[in-house]
Amino acid sequence: MRSGTTLFLQASAALARPQRLASVSSATMGTFGSLVARLRGVTPVDDPESLGRAWQQGFAATKEVPVVGTDGDSAYGEIHTVCPLRGTGDLDACHRMMAYDRAVVAAAGGTFEVVRSQASPGVEFCEVAMHLTPRASGNT
Repeated sequence: MRSGTTLFLQASAALARPQRLASVSSATMGTFGSLVARLRGVTPVDDPESLGRAWQQGFAATKEVPVVGTDGDSAYGEIHTVCPLRGTGDLDACHRMMAYDRAVVAAAGGTFEVVRSQASPGVEFCEVAMHLTPRASGNT
């Protein structure tokens, strides 16, 4: 992993861990995710395969964030980048850091869910799901 990515994740985790900075952390990560989505041309999509690819556009190394499957209106991925929160049990901080991913997926017309987090003891990588919103998928 690049040292810049490592430094960014360490700084993000340091901001996300203190409860008193929760709103600042969530807002910062969400804003950064929206900015990256805009700069990388993420636009609304209409199928789960495209939603997974749009999420990957938010990352420098897509091999670290493989899309491992799709079904219906959902795509499933994994985050293999080692997170500074790994094994800490701090799922609240994880949620705040994942505001980045939620913003990228929202730009593509979906919602983002953490199924399993590296912050949980013994978990080596995050498992995530992305779901198309009814508007994006054409469902009403």
